[in-house]
Amino acid sequence: MNELYPLKFKPIVKDRVWGGNILSKLYNKQQNNLPNIGESWEVSGVQGDLSVVANGFLAGNNMEELIEVYMGDITGDAIYEKFGNEFPLLIKLIEAQEDLSIQVHPNDEMAKKRHKAYGKTEMWYILENEPDAKIYTGFKEGVTKEDYLEAVKNGSLPNLLNIEKAEKGDVFFTPAGRIHAIGAGITLVEIQQTSDITYRISDWNREEKRELHTDLALDALDFAETSKREKINVKPKLNVFENLVDCSFFTTNLLRFNEKTSKSYYFNDSFVIYICLNGELTVSCGRSSEKMTKGETILLPAMIKEVVLEPVGETQIIEVYIKSESSL
Repeated sequence: MNELYPLKFKPIVKDRVWGGNILSKLYNKQQNNLPNIGESWEVSGVQGDLSVVANGFLAGNNMEELIEVYMGDITGDAIYEKFGNEFPLLIKLIEAQEDLSIQVHPNDEMAKKRHKAYGKTEMWYILENEPDAKIYTGFKEGVTKEDYLEAVKNGSLPNLLNIEKAEKGDVFFTPAGRIHAIGAGITLVEIQQTSDITYRISDWNREEKRELHTDLALDALDFAETSKREKINVKPKLNVFENLVDCSFFTTNLLRFNEKTSKSYYFNDSFVIYICLNGELTVSCGRSSEKMTKGETILLPAMIKEVVLEPVGETQIIEVYIKSESSL
């Protein structure tokens, strides 16, 4: 069997009512001249939207086929034992030229019971923003279930939400159960559990009516959870990995660097994902190497334990993996 190598995938580009042209202009995400690109799914194990390899001898194979053949060599043994042929994370680039719906996602327990699926905890890294851009994240202090029901009824729900200004480099962590929305004028990276379950609560009275899920959302909402709603803002030191989010579903780190960097993953039995935020670099391991530019994503199979990252000038990447000691 041929050796595994850093894998690139064909972006799955999606037209959205709230999309625009930043992902196509600045991040080279274009497909069939779509007018309003809202999302580019970079790494996906979602049925119906499986990522397909774009490079090397495995080109043309989808994510499920890869894991079926290589199993834990792709994802890591404990991860494979839990998830089987389903890849556990979904990586997207999202462009919002209008406000996205106010929504909530169920946790694993509820999603399994209702949908035979996983829940959705996610994080966002802001890539681009308009001056007045904002993120809606969680309720304001003291909001009760009764307050919420009344606000949904009379259309004043946004008044109950905690609002944070969103600027390039900000990070927002959204555990399952937290009400949230991406505001207009934002382009971001989304890292999330593999789940496409969203309970839409309010859609800003858009002309194009979409289904709302207020009954389902009510049980999923966590009214007591108001901690750590504020944005995380890391000012990365040069050539140092800085942690952004560390949870049982994923760990993410930021690296701003301008010199060749070697990284060892012997400590962890997990795949690694690199997302290039700006600049360009070469990812090398053994006899394989792949170039990355702004907006590109690479999956490093779990069996690869030594990698060399070589930037061209100053470059920034996000590193994503699942910790071995996480409660898989």
